[in-house]
Amino acid sequence: MKAVIADELGPPECYALREVPTPEPAAGEARVRVLAAGVGYFDALMARGGYQVRPPLPFVPGSEFAGIVESCGEGVQSPAPGQRVIGGSFGNVFAEYICVPAATLMPLPAVLSAEVGAAFLVNYQTAAHALIQRAGLRAGETLLVLGAAGGTGSAAVQVGKCLGARVIAAASSAEKRAFARAAGADLELDYSRPDWRDDVKRLSPGGVDVIFDPVGGEFFEPAFRSLAWGGRHLVIGFAGGAIPRLPANLALLKGASLVGVDLRQAAGRDPAMNAANTRRLLGWVEEGALRPPAGPVFDFADFRGALDAAFSGKSLGKVVLRVAAT
Repeated sequence: MKAVIADELGPPECYALREVPTPEPAAGEARVRVLAAGVGYFDALMARGGYQVRPPLPFVPGSEFAGIVESCGEGVQSPAPGQRVIGGSFGNVFAEYICVPAATLMPLPAVLSAEVGAAFLVNYQTAAHALIQRAGLRAGETLLVLGAAGGTGSAAVQVGKCLGARVIAAASSAEKRAFARAAGADLELDYSRPDWRDDVKRLSPGGVDVIFDPVGGEFFEPAFRSLAWGGRHLVIGFAGGAIPRLPANLALLKGASLVGVDLRQAAGRDPAMNAANTRRLLGWVEEGALRPPAGPVFDFADFRGALDAAFSGKSLGKVVLRVAAT
């Protein structure tokens, strides 16, 4: 089979499309023919060696996929060969085939294409865990989403709406703000303006209850200052660049919380929680309450373009790598 692989972590130029042995499913595993792979900022950062956990080498990037079960190892009753599924893995996804524990696979809803399904799990599981378990977002509260047109940002907009929140989408261009509004945001603001906090005050005079922040950088402290009393600032990532610092007195003055969100660790420590969130998300999809937007799609041979697009943070929605014809 073909796989995107590198012997050393680094920029996309370090990776090549090579012929490697097709994996065989062990007991309890299923082999999936990968149709499409999601490509997020996390995947691009991991591939470059910039994530806090360094994967073993040689490395095949990717953390989520949509595909068709081809065969199963001993003891697997479900899913059955031929079933369309979505799943995740810590690497090994940018390949024509992948073997994963069968119990981790979930049916791909009929209403989703493989390209949309491949970009669903990680972003929406992250948003659900952040807003449900970490923030305890309640119906009627105001949620401010930074980077609202990105993969996790647009997911947070939609999950926030499903939870009954009033959602303000912050994005840096009119195109991105329109994308966030189409995803369901109630209000929008341009956080590339120096006085964007004035817009937050205008849209939510008492401050916002929860901030979903995958951006960090220069936006971090002004966002935290925009919290209402008892607010929660969710730290998702640092797509905006440098890891920011926060004066501790701000948390005291606002009775506010700075809350870290790490889906990889949380799902590993509490798989039942993550599975319950995923069932809830898929239920919203089936009901039509949640409609993941389609992001830019790259052909398998253009994996470097996909990694660059994901790392740039400029795409609308999550980047997708089309591995096989659907």
